[in-house]
Amino acid sequence: MRYPLLLAAAAILPAACTAPMTGMADVAAPAAGPAAADSTAEAADPNLYLEDIHGERALAKVNQWNARSLAALEAMPGFKQYQARALDLLQDDRQIANPDQIIGNRVLNLWQDKANPRGLWRVASLESFTAGKPEWHTLIDVDALGKQEGKSWVWKGADCLAPDYTRCMVALSNGGGDAVLEREFDLTTGRFVDGGFTVPTAKTRLSWAGPDALYVASDFGPDSLTDSGYPRTVKLWKRGAPLSAATEIATVPKDYVSVGVGVFEDGGTRYPILNKAVDFYHSDVSHIAPDGRPIPSPVPQDAEINAMLDGRLFATLQSDWNGIPAGAIVAYSVPDVLAGRDPQVERVFMPSRSQAVEQVASGQSVLWVKLLDDVSGKLIALTRGADGAWSQQAMALPANSTVTLDATAHDSNLAFVTVEGFLSPPTLDAVRPGAAPVKVDALPARFDAATMDVVQRFATSKDGTKIPYFLVRKKGESGPVPALIHAYGGFNLAQTPTYLTGQPYRSGPAGLFWVEEGNAFVLANIRGGGEYGPRWHKATMREKHQNAFDDLAAVAEDLIRTGVSTKGDIAVSGRSNGGLLTSTAIVQRPDLYGGAVIGSPLIDMKRYSHLLAGASWIGEYGDPDKPEDWAFIGQYSPYQNMKAGVDYPVPFLYTSTEDDRVHPAHARKFAARLENFGDDFYYYEDPEGGHAAGADRIADAQRAALVTVYLNSVLKGK
Repeated sequence: MRYPLLLAAAAILPAACTAPMTGMADVAAPAAGPAAADSTAEAADPNLYLEDIHGERALAKVNQWNARSLAALEAMPGFKQYQARALDLLQDDRQIANPDQIIGNRVLNLWQDKANPRGLWRVASLESFTAGKPEWHTLIDVDALGKQEGKSWVWKGADCLAPDYTRCMVALSNGGGDAVLEREFDLTTGRFVDGGFTVPTAKTRLSWAGPDALYVASDFGPDSLTDSGYPRTVKLWKRGAPLSAATEIATVPKDYVSVGVGVFEDGGTRYPILNKAVDFYHSDVSHIAPDGRPIPSPVPQDAEINAMLDGRLFATLQSDWNGIPAGAIVAYSVPDVLAGRDPQVERVFMPSRSQAVEQVASGQSVLWVKLLDDVSGKLIALTRGADGAWSQQAMALPANSTVTLDATAHDSNLAFVTVEGFLSPPTLDAVRPGAAPVKVDALPARFDAATMDVVQRFATSKDGTKIPYFLVRKKGESGPVPALIHAYGGFNLAQTPTYLTGQPYRSGPAGLFWVEEGNAFVLANIRGGGEYGPRWHKATMREKHQNAFDDLAAVAEDLIRTGVSTKGDIAVSGRSNGGLLTSTAIVQRPDLYGGAVIGSPLIDMKRYSHLLAGASWIGEYGDPDKPEDWAFIGQYSPYQNMKAGVDYPVPFLYTSTEDDRVHPAHARKFAARLENFGDDFYYYEDPEGGHAAGADRIADAQRAALVTVYLNSVLKGK
């Protein structure tokens, strides 16, 4: 159970202005307000009031920034055309209905288009879906439900009870935040269950314990949340009893991240697993015996639990363990553990140095593993022989692509995968071991890819590490031209090339517009991500985080060295942890970059662990309250390292008021400090949308246009 940084309404505008903002005279979990400051230095911060999420003074400042910035950007040449085309691309009826889940002989999907911006949750038979002619039945019209109930509902998924799949717990967020309302839904009647299970809005983690019981970790009142704002108690709730009467299973200390029980269904048997998240990367994992006793798992705390098959639990190692290298998949018998026997740990798959395991899922008798190999996606099927040896078979999918394992069946060895590249539109394939992939659906080309080229290159970072990156530009372009680099660099999350209509993430198709107009788009695979497995990620953890910023600079400098672009004509883009990356980039190297798209960012690294879910990321960054950790965090924290009188590139910051994961104060305070210095910036805070900073594709289309006109305005080559 890991909850990474992710790892998605336009404001009413006053009269337009024509320049970026300049310095002006004024400027689910509980929000941290100004009273949260716990030292004289923090209390002296004149921008601390911006941590009061819905405070009158804070929102007045946000509204002022929104009005001035949007008026300026929307008045720029091409904005309306970019927005209209982006909306057309993102809401096109001709899109792939990717399977969210396979439930027995049915497929579930959330469909979003122009008529249904929040989506239709619907179901089709597996047979009709696999044949490419799905016969859909709508279960929930999210837009209509929101209007009926007076809520701005955003779909957050459903957990359906195996093996019959007649009941589901449906999660809905009012505005798009991580906090959700959970309600029981009956697939046979197509209605919410009268008197059924309902869990009030919170950052709930739940799973089915059986037809008439749930494991629920939620907000149970005072002192029931961790310092990270997640549940610290998990209970067993039986039908017919009030939630307040549920039986406690486990409670963790407040400085843990969270607790929860996940359930694997395997061959008709349910295997509950208790997960006590010590920090973001370490968990005390136990199997719950039939009598309720927790029995510790034999794998190390930092192993990532993946799947179950034939009574075996599969996990990916994040550190070397008992002679098995980090990145390997191991397995052990759960019945042996429950019987009190010492299980034999099997070596299932050992990736090469160029490979990284990204997804692991089980079928009826096969283990599906999605890999990266030098950032190129591959899918293999693993099977266990009678002698206990594991064999592998690679699926015949296009090379140099991004492969996404969408859903797997448990009553057969059928799986669905999406395959795409920067210039190759997504294709949905049905795959089975021993058979050629069968095309289920494919998008038509949405732009003229014949005019563009994609190459993979490697830059050399400050410490000599080779950093891969993808370069997309027009054929025959010799440069130099303006360049946009998108990167993330954290939490073991790889960045891979997807169709250019969706690049960069949450700002697609800004990347397409950028390349079509003769510029260069770059996706940088800097350290901190999962492109090469745990070693690539750990190279930026805690005191090593400067490596991520050095890697980004190395890619920019390689573009200059090879004549693709020039110093000051390169913009960087990133969101969440990537927002920390891009804000730090322009603070550390204002000479190198000409602009920065800073989305849903972390920026005040002195205060981050006190804001919303921030404490959950101490394992990634360190604890700023400990002097020995602040000694290295303080070296790069953007908010503390900004200085007056520096010619910073003009940034575009965006966030959401309802982001209950990364506090909007990070973006707010960065903007306020720029304003205090009299520096220019653009700022937009969406009133809803959560960490995605937009509740639907309408918001994404607006952002694509904003990003494009912003880049056109700040890079000198334009």
